[in-house]
Amino acid sequence: MWDYDRKLQYPVKIKNPDARAAKIIITQYGGPDGELGASMRYLSQRFAMPNRMAAGLLTDVGTEELSHFEIISAMVYQLTRGLSIDQIKAQGFDAYFVDHTTGIYTVAASGDPWTSTYFQSKGDAITDLHENMAAEQKARTTYDNILRLVDDPDIIEPIKFLREREIVHYQRFGEALRTVQDQLDSRNYYFKNVSFDN
Repeated sequence: MWDYDRKLQYPVKIKNPDARAAKIIITQYGGPDGELGASMRYLSQRFAMPNRMAAGLLTDVGTEELSHFEIISAMVYQLTRGLSIDQIKAQGFDAYFVDHTTGIYTVAASGDPWTSTYFQSKGDAITDLHENMAAEQKARTTYDNILRLVDDPDIIEPIKFLREREIVHYQRFGEALRTVQDQLDSRNYYFKNVSFDN
């Protein structure tokens, strides 16, 4: 179903390896509000979404999140390539190195591995779209936190791009939520889902 374009959605060209930065940025690879969870959330929710426009949006955003996953992968790889053992130890990357060398692994900055419990798929349009809006804001906050901790422009620019996309996704999910709500009985859509009426 998907076509793969052999280029990143946003270019990553990090000149100076920095394992300290990699250690925090990796949270957007496999952390609780990261790109893998976002992609799995949206690509799972799309199947039960009764509104075709919203289902299409979930497919589009879920696919884009996979490209963000790829951007984070490239960043972590470039931040850790060619490091000496002394640099790995000095930059606090030794615990990760023991388990994964400098391979890319779905883990949060805390060291916790990725788990599907990071996302929800309820099959209820209102619930899932609210979940998605909250998820996009949590990811934006994580990118804000990363920007507070890094000072290399080669890191900052891709992170700013990813942060901007979280805002766009939040807005698009808000539009989808309004569309879905307009299709339901506006007086009681939190209490009665018309799709269950027969």
